[in-house]
Amino acid sequence: MNVARKSESEVETMEKNEEAEIKYRGWKVMPFIIGNETFEKLGTIGTLANLLVYLTTVFNLDSITATNIINIFNGSASLSTLIGAFLCDTYFGRYKTLGFATIASFLGLLIIQLTAWIKEMHPAQCGKDSSICKGPNTGQMAFLLSAFAFLIVGAAGIRPCNLAFGVDQFNPKTESGKKGINSFFNWYFFTFTFAQMISLSLIVYVQANVSWALGLGIPAALMLISCTLFYMGSNYYVKVKTSGPAPLTTIVQAIVVAAKKRRLNLSHYPLVSLFDYVSPHSINSKLPHTSQFRFLDKAAIITPEDGINPDGSASDPWNLCSMQQVEELKCLIRVIPIWVAGVFFYVAIVQQNTMLVFQALQADRRVLNSNFKIPAASYTIFQMLTLTLWLPIYDRIIVPSLQRLTKKEGGITILQRMGIGMFLSALCVFVSGVVEERRRTMALTNPIGREPRKGDISSMPALWFIPQLALAGLSDAFTLVGQVEFFYKQFPENMKSIAASLFFCGLAGSSYLSSFLISIIHKVTAKSATGNWLPQDLNKGRLDYFYYVITALQVFNFCYFLLCAKWYKYKGTATTSSTHDLQLDQLSKPSQKTLNTV
Repeated sequence: MNVARKSESEVETMEKNEEAEIKYRGWKVMPFIIGNETFEKLGTIGTLANLLVYLTTVFNLDSITATNIINIFNGSASLSTLIGAFLCDTYFGRYKTLGFATIASFLGLLIIQLTAWIKEMHPAQCGKDSSICKGPNTGQMAFLLSAFAFLIVGAAGIRPCNLAFGVDQFNPKTESGKKGINSFFNWYFFTFTFAQMISLSLIVYVQANVSWALGLGIPAALMLISCTLFYMGSNYYVKVKTSGPAPLTTIVQAIVVAAKKRRLNLSHYPLVSLFDYVSPHSINSKLPHTSQFRFLDKAAIITPEDGINPDGSASDPWNLCSMQQVEELKCLIRVIPIWVAGVFFYVAIVQQNTMLVFQALQADRRVLNSNFKIPAASYTIFQMLTLTLWLPIYDRIIVPSLQRLTKKEGGITILQRMGIGMFLSALCVFVSGVVEERRRTMALTNPIGREPRKGDISSMPALWFIPQLALAGLSDAFTLVGQVEFFYKQFPENMKSIAASLFFCGLAGSSYLSSFLISIIHKVTAKSATGNWLPQDLNKGRLDYFYYVITALQVFNFCYFLLCAKWYKYKGTATTSSTHDLQLDQLSKPSQKTLNTV
């Protein structure tokens, strides 16, 4: 026992010495990090924001194919963050992961720019007769898809790591460090919104009205600046090293051990037999025992075959897990139903970035009847503006008022905030259907021109899309921002990168689901008596019906979310509901003391 205590004290002394050697430069390195983040977002968003139009006008793809490619790409980029977070936390660390991913993103944007600059890399421009319009050949499509592959690799490393890497530069144990972290979060979301607004206005305008080669070259050049800024600060960053087993490994261990001991009966074992060890080096907060998913508690049953080390840890973590590991696994399981609701929620928002572009192309985009037209992809800026204007109002005015009424931190719970956004998403997509019905009617009765390969342009001003975009922005402010906070707070402390990746995995699921719905409705309605709902020419289809189908889906999802929210228990909240559980909580603590003295 003395040897164990001596070794622990030595380890603690070493850790304190290491912390003393770390030089937290905080805001001194922010020009490199925030500069890298800003130019990276300007580069990627500047290309991806108008990519749908690029695929249909330069690569001559039909609208359904282009939409599915964008949805699959977005889904793959978001899903890849789970792999990136795992590799980062287990092997490479955030600095190396971000450095590699930034270069990969630059190569992806450069390849896309080359497809526009080199004539041989894209098909010939369509003539007025759409019958002689040829799509890309195999080589051209392969070259374009290679760019998407590089961008997916870049997203896998950048999205789950960039925010956490910035936080690493501040000392979380000092008041100045804590304030710096809070300010960094504000700056992060500000740069993200700023980059989106610049990309959706200036860069998209250059692409649509000047030159695709120039418009795609600007984002590639900005991404090169991002790479340069990142590596300029290499000697000044705090580079947190990976240590200990990967967070996902401990979760898998709990699942495996619970499966091995599934035939054991908890009531046949003394309560003190539940293994309640917590490593002194763990950064995770101690979690109380909960009665949900009781069958997982079997992973912590100590059998005669299980060995205990002198320091109290299990000799074989694949045969015995602590209650802490079990409760961390329960945290993840409880989050999954909420995560599923988020997947269905974002299907409504996805349409504002895909289908709305095609609607805008067949609407009157002129400003005050002048010759100036707002690019179709730029209308999403109204969604960003709503989000940007609402967040400070909500934070500075709404939240304090709600706090005085409810006496709760934040005014309302995170799940209540997410629920409001889900209700607004249903309203958003319903309004989208009503507006599309009006746009189509005016296109059939009073067209003002014709869009090549699309159809007649409606006399309805495209500014009619602002209400649905404003609702989408408000929905994002409540649900998406709430989701980020929810995952960040409900996951164990050593799984923040995984939490960020799970958020993006939800976006991936939404993109895949949206692509699936579009493909199914396109095929099913093509053979129906009413005709195809989603043809190349929207005036010949019924996109409004498609919006109403998604509205019904959002209403169902909202009801499902309410049930999940009522069932959910926040992390750190004990859910003991019986005398057995109460005894377990009281007796498992002294059992830890007993184990430590073995």
